[in-house]
Amino acid sequence: MASRKITLLLLILFLLSLFFELHVVEATVINSIDGGLNEGCIEVERKALLEFKHGLNDPSGWLSSWVGADCCKWTGVDCNNRTGNVVKVDLRNRDFSPLGGEISGSLLDLKHLTYLDLSLNDFQGIPIPNFLGSFERLRYLNLSYAAFGGMIPPHLGNLSQLRYLDLHGGDYYNFPAPLVRVHNLNWLSGLSSLKYLDLGYVNLSKATTNWMQAVNMLPFLSELHFSGCDLSEFPHFVPFVNVTSLLVIDLSFNNFNTTLPGWLFNISTLMDLYLIEARIKGPIPHVSLRSLCNLVTLDLSYNNIGSEGIELVNGLSICSNNSLEGLYLGGNQFSGQLPDSLGHFKNLRSLYLRDNNFVGPFPNSIQHLTNLESLDVSRNSISGPIPTWIGNLLRMRQLKLSSNQMNGTIPMNWNDLQSLHTIDLSKNKLSGGIPSWMCSKSSLIWLILGENNLTGELTPSLKNCTRLSSLDLGNNRFSGEIPKWIGERMPSLEQLRLRGNMLTGDIPEQLCWLSDLHILDLAVNNLSGSIPQCLGNLTAFSSVTLSDSWPYNIHYSHSKHMELVVKGQEMELPIVKLIDLSSNNIWGEIPIGITDLLTLGTLNLSRNQLTGKIPQKIGAMQGLETLDLSCNYLSGPIPPSMSSITSLNHLNLSDNLLSGPIPITNQFSTFNDPSIYEANLGLCGLPLSTKCFTPNDDDHKDGQEEEEDENEWDMSWFFISMGLVFLVGFWVACGSLGLKKSWRQAYFRFINKTRERLYVFTAVNLARLERRIERIGVNG
Repeated sequence: MASRKITLLLLILFLLSLFFELHVVEATVINSIDGGLNEGCIEVERKALLEFKHGLNDPSGWLSSWVGADCCKWTGVDCNNRTGNVVKVDLRNRDFSPLGGEISGSLLDLKHLTYLDLSLNDFQGIPIPNFLGSFERLRYLNLSYAAFGGMIPPHLGNLSQLRYLDLHGGDYYNFPAPLVRVHNLNWLSGLSSLKYLDLGYVNLSKATTNWMQAVNMLPFLSELHFSGCDLSEFPHFVPFVNVTSLLVIDLSFNNFNTTLPGWLFNISTLMDLYLIEARIKGPIPHVSLRSLCNLVTLDLSYNNIGSEGIELVNGLSICSNNSLEGLYLGGNQFSGQLPDSLGHFKNLRSLYLRDNNFVGPFPNSIQHLTNLESLDVSRNSISGPIPTWIGNLLRMRQLKLSSNQMNGTIPMNWNDLQSLHTIDLSKNKLSGGIPSWMCSKSSLIWLILGENNLTGELTPSLKNCTRLSSLDLGNNRFSGEIPKWIGERMPSLEQLRLRGNMLTGDIPEQLCWLSDLHILDLAVNNLSGSIPQCLGNLTAFSSVTLSDSWPYNIHYSHSKHMELVVKGQEMELPIVKLIDLSSNNIWGEIPIGITDLLTLGTLNLSRNQLTGKIPQKIGAMQGLETLDLSCNYLSGPIPPSMSSITSLNHLNLSDNLLSGPIPITNQFSTFNDPSIYEANLGLCGLPLSTKCFTPNDDDHKDGQEEEEDENEWDMSWFFISMGLVFLVGFWVACGSLGLKKSWRQAYFRFINKTRERLYVFTAVNLARLERRIERIGVNG
């Protein structure tokens, strides 16, 4: 019995060892086969890729690695590890040198291709190739932001295995982008496996009546992006809603002009709903909102929902799971007080209620939103002091309360807001100074406090804001000098706006160290001294730079806007390149180096005491659109090179001592308003009525005699004025100086004004006298 068991045990061990050996042999054979295949990709596919490369424009040489026998090692190419077939081509542009050219049909030789990404390139309006609908195994196709044009081929409906389709129109490199369009969406019914669909900024105006029916044929769809598609119909009656798996719907920037349909509120799986600027009207349908309790993001910004939209907030606040993280209801004409129900959204991270008509104070319930990172209630009529409990919202990153009626001082005890990078409290009625906590953690990037009643000197604590990108303290009542540490301690500063204060002293040369500066606005202060010669070293004004957000995908971040005074009007503009030193007491000549600021868009030096000539090289400033040098003491001719600034569309040279003919070529032929040259008695030519003197005029002698008479009359009045000024000054000094202190002060103010006027009058007449002597020399 024992021997039988031993025999059976030995037999089992033998069989197990035999099975193990066979398994090892099989694995060895398979590995050797795989190793043989991986020595290089399949030749026909390698040739197909090379032919595809040949049709492309590759300015940066991104595809320079496409050489050699093994295409599986080429940039952007992935192969199946076992078979060696190309399964993935990812040529999504990740820098600023996009691919272009043609897309070769040789790609059809990639029979096993499952992934194709050509997004963020520049194909300059060529149509999407029909043959892309022949990749039977394709699961991922991304042609977004690649500047394709024309009709989307219905052949794409043959891609039955496709899971992801992104044909978002648009072009990162050119504006306007080529138009991509679709006349009907029936071909979508063939994409039975589709989970992600983005036709953003594809013109669907011809398909506006049946777009929902087409989408309803995609049972597994989880994300739908139809933003900016020129849709005008939002169907209110749908026989059945088959898209019960939808997680994301984006129908922003369309022209629905209707109320929200009831079926939208029955998609219980919905997590993100975007209907920005879609012309949605109120009221909100009287349906239960419990089906939307899974919402994470609700964005209905800039529609016309009206105050009844507050019921939407109240309805969602009863959801027990509190899933909502982003609530964006800006620009909807909401009125009344901020609802207390906002405090029920315990997981809320972003609350965006700007551009409405809310009044009254902040509800205290908001202090319970301890996860809040961004709060924007700008451009309402919220009143009262800034709540001190905001300092307890420790995750706060962006705080925007601008353009309200808030008063009192800025709270002094927000020391624990360590993540705060944006503060915008501008256009309120705040008083007091800048609290020291604002830069205690050096995390601040945007500090916007303009248009308040803040006082005092610029606190030294600001020097700790070493990461600051924008500093706007304009139109307050700050005094003292501009600190040198702004240039020394804020190397990333792009916008500096100190206009409309009571700042004195010179412009510190340390500001020239701010290499990223785009906006320098020091206007309407009491600054003196000369313009720093080093101002021409501001490199951000002298070179063309690309956007710092690539590829950009900004959703209500703090966009780079600042209120500026351009062409005499205050307006909010996207980032420009501007230097405004107007309405100060700056003297001396315009630095020649300022003409090195080749991309400067606006230069305003008006209402100062500048002398000398306009720099001859000013024509090199080809980016200049606005130039205001009015109300100074500039002399000499208008430089001929200025006529070559073809971008110039606003010019003011009035109230100076300029002389000579006004240029008539190029851009100057469009400046027909004589007021931009007025009060320059030496200027002549159109659009002024004063003709320029030329020796070839037939009646130049008569004109010369008339001018001599005029000059004699002017000189007579000059000496009479001198006598009157002397007599008045003498008797006023003798008769009133000893009577009253206020009279003495008024007298000296009068003397100063008279002295300034006399200086200008004398300079003008001397200039006339010089021209008269020159003409006598020419005709003599």
